Amino acid sequence: MTNLEPPVIVWFRRDLRLRDHAALTAAAQTGRPVIPVFIFDEVFETLGAASNWRFDQALATFGSSLKKVGSRLILRKGPALTVLQELLAETGATTVYWQRAYDPDRVARDTGVKAALKARGVEAKSFAGALLHEPWTVQTGQGGDYKVYSAFRRAVWHRLIAGELLDVPKLRAPNTWPASAALASWSLAKSMNRGAQVLAQHNSVGEANALAKLDDFTTNRISRYQAERDLPASDACSGLSPFLTWGEISIARCWAAGQKAAHQGQDGADKFLSELLWRDFAAYLMWHHKKLATVEWRAEWQSFPWLKNADHPHFQAWIRGRTGVPLVDAGMRELYVTGQMHNRVRMIVASYLTKHLQMDWRLGMDWFADCLTDWDPASNAMGWQWVAGCGPDASPYFRVFNPETQRQKFDPQEHYINRWLAEGRSTPEPSALSYFEAVPRTWQISADADYPAPIVGLSEGRAGALGRYETWKDSREGQ
Repeated sequence: MTNLEPPVIVWFRRDLRLRDHAALTAAAQTGRPVIPVFIFDEVFETLGAASNWRFDQALATFGSSLKKVGSRLILRKGPALTVLQELLAETGATTVYWQRAYDPDRVARDTGVKAALKARGVEAKSFAGALLHEPWTVQTGQGGDYKVYSAFRRAVWHRLIAGELLDVPKLRAPNTWPASAALASWSLAKSMNRGAQVLAQHNSVGEANALAKLDDFTTNRISRYQAERDLPASDACSGLSPFLTWGEISIARCWAAGQKAAHQGQDGADKFLSELLWRDFAAYLMWHHKKLATVEWRAEWQSFPWLKNADHPHFQAWIRGRTGVPLVDAGMRELYVTGQMHNRVRMIVASYLTKHLQMDWRLGMDWFADCLTDWDPASNAMGWQWVAGCGPDASPYFRVFNPETQRQKFDPQEHYINRWLAEGRSTPEPSALSYFEAVPRTWQISADADYPAPIVGLSEGRAGALGRYETWKDSREGQ
């Protein structure tokens, strides 16, 4: 298949939107036909169950969006370079554009693809758009990289002025479209089993919904964000993280909306902007520290004696939301039902696993990766390392969250807990009951069961965590 004018292939990945897409806009501005392509390659094959389900929904929705503007999304499966070479031969295209990624797996893939394509005379070009700034552009006065968020924030805050946002470009279709796989043939949602129907009740998908959610947040709720963002029963948070994860909305558009709210004097706007910047900081750390998701960021912590057995009864109780600690269990059930978890609760359940239960942070990180619809490799890894104590953190102490103290402070009326726990309640909330509809039958748990006693007492767990930490620290100092 050939065209009189060679088309431009736009390779989509985690950037499933039409607005604020520099690669797509640049392709349209050539005046040549544009072929949007998604490749299910070796990187996407590693996605967890909930991510795959959300990804399937995102691809279907994005394909529909392209059809509405007279285009379509070509789906292919296989190694990215091989598929692109096949498409170049089939279509006569001489140009491939895409949006840059920053985690090690995707950087390695993209670097190899770009080099191979350029070697055969193809114009291969990547564009910014996933972050507020490129990681290599932010350096300390000594030319190194920042290790602490507060210093990173001070270094970049004055730079972050919302630039021009890009509208939906006019796309010219090729004379003939290349063949496309059927999305259903990939069976991306299969691993969710019966949980898929429950998950669908708690997730909206696509660029239109992302834009609507941003508008609703900045119009109606951002003023409460500073005061209520740590209250898990409140609706003060933006709910934008899944859309940002899949690139259904740009962080630049979110930043522009936050800045507008700040200029209007909205109380929570600066805090919202600061939280957006945390996402950039996570990507920045992973770009500079390639092993952030596999090895303790603080080198001395690589000898810490975590419990590493995923079959350990304590870890199994944690993933099932059956630890006997209500706030921890509520968070784990929210995760399983919705594919998300309130950020304050994420820190609490992570602290409980790594401190009270003394389990390896990588076990929790991997479970989140399997269950989160807003899973991001950098944010997930940074969050787990930060809570475990082995990551970037200016605090000089071994942090242990007390779930009961946290409950008293952030869920004093137990509205959040009651939303997600059914046992022992005469009229459980539908959201709490939906957990038992979603979990595997092999877990053999039901709402009629008694709520478990704590598998580890909170005082006992804290003492055990501090004791293990002190023993490890003493052994290091004695070396």
